[in-house]
Amino acid sequence: MADGRAGHVRTVGLLGGGVIGGGWAARFLLNGIDVKLFDPDPNAERKMTEMLNNARSAWASLTEVRLPTEGSWTIVGSAAEAATGVEFLQESAPERLDLKQNLLAEADSAAAPDVVFGSSTSGLRPTLLAANMAHPERLVVAHPFNPVYLLPLVEVCAGEKTTPESVDRAVAVYESLGMRPLRVRKEIDGFIADRLLEALWREALWLVNDGVATVSEVDDAIRFGAGLRWSFMGTMQTYRIAGGEGGMRHFMEQFGPALQWPWTKLMDVPELTDELLDRIAEQSDEQVGGADVRDLERLRDRCLVAVMQALRGVPYGAGEVLADYERSLAART
Repeated sequence: MADGRAGHVRTVGLLGGGVIGGGWAARFLLNGIDVKLFDPDPNAERKMTEMLNNARSAWASLTEVRLPTEGSWTIVGSAAEAATGVEFLQESAPERLDLKQNLLAEADSAAAPDVVFGSSTSGLRPTLLAANMAHPERLVVAHPFNPVYLLPLVEVCAGEKTTPESVDRAVAVYESLGMRPLRVRKEIDGFIADRLLEALWREALWLVNDGVATVSEVDDAIRFGAGLRWSFMGTMQTYRIAGGEGGMRHFMEQFGPALQWPWTKLMDVPELTDELLDRIAEQSDEQVGGADVRDLERLRDRCLVAVMQALRGVPYGAGEVLADYERSLAART
């Protein structure tokens, strides 16, 4: 199976080829790994081809280290077929518990005993996902971020029956792809990143709902300010520096009381009326100025490549992940 390098696999099975599954396919393929993809969508081949083209273009600019020969991909007719003869499996089906449970159970019945499964779910706990599997010990949640082929973070969460060996195996595979696995210490709905992002999303909805800001102004508030710091420093370290010489304790003593002020509607959500949905959709259309989704994806990819390359020169944050991956890639190729 594996060729001796930590985490290396030659063939993977993928369940689902949408935005997330297609991104996984591109990352595996560009690392020289063959892909067997199951997706009943009649447009799966077209969507996969378009995403792979975007990924090739982005990676051509991302790293100067020679990539391995690109893997090959085939579309297969069932979850069982996708799980047969592979060394690793990634599930990225729509966020429906029953659908994921059924697909994972079917794949589980066909996969070799030592094949580890990763689920891309953004919030469902692995113990629930593995409920119908004969071998639940092989399943981990492996929650990535869009675009999967560029962003290095993947949250890895074990279920009640997941073995430590399965977690270690998954982490090694993702590291071999140039990713930064984040081990979630406790099984929890939404894991770490999405719980943080949902808090910001709720507040953004209220700001648009109450007429305080437009969709574009909400984005400007992030991308020209805190978002630039977040790309390499995160949240907690940012606040620690804001405390000056007194550090985090001084920051908390100074600004902690503000947490009691009625600034946020964090635990409440505006009613998603047709009026609010129309407003958000219209403002979003105005924001992109007629660009289609492929144009926006290519712009996003160019910006991400530029940020990661700049951070690589430090190296820090995502730039450190890229520098480590390039050293590993140079040694392999």
